[in-house]
Amino acid sequence: MTQHQHAVPRRVVIAGGSGFIGQYLSEAFRADGAEVSLIGRSGPDARWGDTAAISRLLDGADLLVNLAGKSVNCRYTPVNRAEIMRSRVETTRELATAIRACATPPPLWVNSSTATIYRHAEDHPMTEADGEIGTGFSVGIATAWEKELFAGELPGTRRVALRMAIVLGDGSALIPLIRLAQFGLGGSQLDGRWPSTRARREAGTFHERRTGGGHQRFSWIHIDDVLGIIRYLVDHDEIDGVINAAAPEPEDNKRMMAALRRAVGAPVGIPTPRWMLETGSVLIRTETELVLKSRWVIPERLVSSGYAFSYPNLEPALTQIVHNRGLLKTRPNS
Repeated sequence: MTQHQHAVPRRVVIAGGSGFIGQYLSEAFRADGAEVSLIGRSGPDARWGDTAAISRLLDGADLLVNLAGKSVNCRYTPVNRAEIMRSRVETTRELATAIRACATPPPLWVNSSTATIYRHAEDHPMTEADGEIGTGFSVGIATAWEKELFAGELPGTRRVALRMAIVLGDGSALIPLIRLAQFGLGGSQLDGRWPSTRARREAGTFHERRTGGGHQRFSWIHIDDVLGIIRYLVDHDEIDGVINAAAPEPEDNKRMMAALRRAVGAPVGIPTPRWMLETGSVLIRTETELVLKSRWVIPERLVSSGYAFSYPNLEPALTQIVHNRGLLKTRPNS
């Protein structure tokens, strides 16, 4: 069976499907002819806290995809940190409880995780086999999330944690970067000195200065390949455990921003030093870790098993997204 002749699940349940990834997957599976049900804070098909209703939804389903969790694109205040953790661990625990009550449990549970689980890496890439788990708040979230996913026995359900890199698509974190590039601010995001506080060090939310010059690695994946990987997992029941969902050709920040400028037709891009990033992150309520941490992740298990990426290289991926949004200033020569 080829990737273009994948098995189509008849019933798909998506938990936490209100974001851009969940909406994309829902539309794609419905276009395949699947019945798609959604679990969320307000349903529509089952709500968190109503475990019996979730179990009824999962009973007889072919695929469960869990994307639930508060966005990390926020300031890491104590309240937000607690909710980022709770919204991942408790929902994952509730899904496991609901599956155990199913007469016919879903044979595949794909749970979101994050490539941020690995340490800041500038020396070599992180694979599933030899990747080194990092430290700090974000890593703690990821490890607790995966621990909950794999806790206890679920004999009828294969579990896969997708350690997703930055997902690129219409509606993703890429869109603000596109806007910056269009306004001439699409240069590298530069690391540098910045004072820490005891509270941030103890919370694990302070980004320690590393290599400057925009050389932090940028691992990414196109939204089409997130869908492609999930379809691939449906077809390949020999794959379980952790999977790096990242394109096989990561870039560094400097080359990524240059590719983005070419995609939008911006001839120049002013670099952004750390002091400006830190100031701006407070104003727009986010954290500089999202652009300064070096994520160098390789999808070793997917590649070795035969998955063929639709977008293995960054520039075609960026161009496709920009074209689809109608944002191109000048079209590149073909």
